Amino acid sequence: MSERVRTTVDDGVAEVRLIRPERRNALDVAQFTAIVHAAEALRDRTDVRAVVLSADGPDFCAGLDRDMFRAMRSGERLSATAELPPPRDGSPAHATGQRAAYVWAELDVPVVAAVQGHALGGGLQIALGADLRIVAPTATLSVLEIVWGLVPDMGGTLLLPQLVGRDVARDLTFTGRTVSGTEAVALGLATRTAEDPRAAALATAHEIAARNPHAVRAAKRLLAAPRPPAEQLAAEQAEIGALIASPNQREAVTARLEGRDPVFADPAPGPPAGTG
Repeated sequence: MSERVRTTVDDGVAEVRLIRPERRNALDVAQFTAIVHAAEALRDRTDVRAVVLSADGPDFCAGLDRDMFRAMRSGERLSATAELPPPRDGSPAHATGQRAAYVWAELDVPVVAAVQGHALGGGLQIALGADLRIVAPTATLSVLEIVWGLVPDMGGTLLLPQLVGRDVARDLTFTGRTVSGTEAVALGLATRTAEDPRAAALATAHEIAARNPHAVRAAKRLLAAPRPPAEQLAAEQAEIGALIASPNQREAVTARLEGRDPVFADPAPGPPAGTG
């Protein structure tokens, strides 16, 4: 099997890059497998403070490979044959497609998706698992499952309404209409546009990696999934209580007052961000 996903790490930023441009980075069993394994390999790396999810070629990911749809006509779900490591304890994602998207939400560190060209169906759902989505203005995004007679099943029904609200989520899901990167930002489906999404995503990730990594991880936990107000406010106090006067927080204050760049220590692995 040719290489499907390549991971590199530079100065605290991991770039996970889809490598199937000849098929528009479409999702077959091998692609699903490579994506999940790449994410799982980052879970316990203490030298990684942010992740960029990008893709080779003109497209981010065009969705399911057509061979996967052909198999569905006879009732086969080829994604179920993927050989994956067991999900982390407490993870709500168990199906292969769900894990390929939701595993990014479960990483302890922020994930920035760089989206160019097509991000359709399953490809869009993988981008939804990221914390931020930087898209080309001319990118094409779609909750495309309905045109194949399906519904989003890779975490999209959980993640999409959190970003755009239920009304817009229904519109996109019921119709399967495509939106540009510019409209995606207006809808809340994407964070911002950039002519070069990968360069912008890498710059953003390096900016995040320069911050107190304990505070960044705490922020991801606090901003992960909606919680009742009392639980959310209690979580805020627990996180700030752990941060105040901690070594990295003291270093942030000292460096700021001294007018120099801070030097932070990397944290040990913690609980998954999506389940805290």
